[in-house]
Amino acid sequence: MYDELVKNLVLVKQDFAKNYTGSAHIQEVIPVSISKQFPLDTHHLEMLHDFAQKNPIYFNSFEQKIAGISCIVYEGDINEYWLNSIKHGSSCQPFYPTWIMSAYVMALIAKKLGYKELVDIGSGDGRIAFCGKILGLVSHSIEIDDVLVELQKTIIKSTNQNFEPKCEDALKFDYSKLQLIHPVFFIGGPAQMGGDILATSIIDKINAISNLSHNVGLVLVGTYSKKQLSSDLTNGGWGFLIEKYNLDIIDTVSLPTVWTFDQTIEAPYIYTKFN
Repeated sequence: MYDELVKNLVLVKQDFAKNYTGSAHIQEVIPVSISKQFPLDTHHLEMLHDFAQKNPIYFNSFEQKIAGISCIVYEGDINEYWLNSIKHGSSCQPFYPTWIMSAYVMALIAKKLGYKELVDIGSGDGRIAFCGKILGLVSHSIEIDDVLVELQKTIIKSTNQNFEPKCEDALKFDYSKLQLIHPVFFIGGPAQMGGDILATSIIDKINAISNLSHNVGLVLVGTYSKKQLSSDLTNGGWGFLIEKYNLDIIDTVSLPTVWTFDQTIEAPYIYTKFN
């Protein structure tokens, strides 16, 4: 099911980006209702809109037909949060969120793959962890920036969906405290933006937890932009790490993000598991 969902989301994004005439710092879309192109659970779709409507980064919304599909356009500004997120010495990626619909698709794929827990590393406003929560996964959100964690708490209070935010340095956090059984970790940041440091640390910490590593999935966000890639184009810039740790690639899904809005190629999310 998700292959069609991904294809239709990318089509909507590309049509929207081509015709968008607004001037908001960030913008994204969510379908108004379920359809053949977007066969989501009705309650889940309502919750995605709820997340956007109650998220302070969005200041405006309006309905628009995009690629023949009625959608709500959400416009926002993350400058304040972006500036605050880069002040931390061990922060690997400034706050640049994926689209809410993309976050839902990613969490949906994780559930279809059989994972029971979702750990969102560098979680920003917590949208991936939120989507995991509404899909029935046990979600954990790890974010180093206190302002973003407070933003997550505001969203949790407004939506009544607790995805367990923790204001922690992911490089130092003790993941054994989470008592994970069959988790998937989402690494927030391309390899070239410091994601490689983050992923390496997470892998080493997972390997140190007895009897866990063979049940673990790792989702890596890549890029095919030559401006961001110095040399290694393999698997969105993650080829070296996948080879080093002998990770098995399960799937690669390209989805819209804030930083690919003005690009014709979306961000690849590489689903891997420990061999």
